[in-house]
Amino acid sequence: MDHWPIGVFTSIDAGFGVRLEVADELNVPTIQVHAPHHDTRSPETAEKFLAKLEELGIQLTAVFGGFDGESYADIPTVEKTVGLVPIATREARLKEMFEISDFATHLKCDVVALHLGFVPHDTSSSDYHDIVACTRSLCQHCKKNNQNLHLETGQETADALIQFMDDVACDNLFVNFDPANMILYGTGEPIEALIKLGKRVRSIHCKDAKWADKPGKEWGQEVPLGQGQVGIQKYLETLRTIGYEGPLTIEREIPQDPERQKSEIGGAIEVLNTTKQALSIG
Repeated sequence: MDHWPIGVFTSIDAGFGVRLEVADELNVPTIQVHAPHHDTRSPETAEKFLAKLEELGIQLTAVFGGFDGESYADIPTVEKTVGLVPIATREARLKEMFEISDFATHLKCDVVALHLGFVPHDTSSSDYHDIVACTRSLCQHCKKNNQNLHLETGQETADALIQFMDDVACDNLFVNFDPANMILYGTGEPIEALIKLGKRVRSIHCKDAKWADKPGKEWGQEVPLGQGQVGIQKYLETLRTIGYEGPLTIEREIPQDPERQKSEIGGAIEVLNTTKQALSIG
């Protein structure tokens, strides 16, 4: 793989991400993919998808899990509905992540990722220890499939995420770093967080955002890449400093307006290529 190839977040059937055809039209060489619904999570689906990727010359770099019932309407709703943290859905969702890990083997992909949810702040609580054990169980399942598990940033500060990962204590647990999420959730300056996480960062998103008036209580605002407060050149400079050489995966969610989404992803590709050129990379 070339240094810092462009990527885009896609989906196989429904869910987050653009259609694969958009990646092809925009000449994007790598993708992360949102795992399909249970009914289409089959070896046959994987075989067809891999054949399409080979035909288009696109490389799959990560399979993301997601669940029915998740909502990103506002921060309190995320806390109640997203990831493996909510107790009412944890057991069923952990089982589903095992299935997604197994499906990723059919896709010949060695990275599984997800939003874990809001980890309890009290590290001495039983709730905290339970989600540590749950994550460890998922890491162990992924390890059997020769996979790494990547946790996407956003809901935790960098320090809290490091503490959590150290407590899980699995050597196949890493970070999918999304700088905009740090701003959207109000959990920390993204560049500072990236430096702290350092070598734990094994995949990333390229996304931009503006801070809310009340960070952590209200959503920030997601905006096109280069128009927010992440600071894209500083972001790439810092990725270079920590030794990250993987894909620059663009994530831009405007499902209600696919043409605008495609246009803004095209704009993001231009921003990244221009910035890479300024940094004499690529």
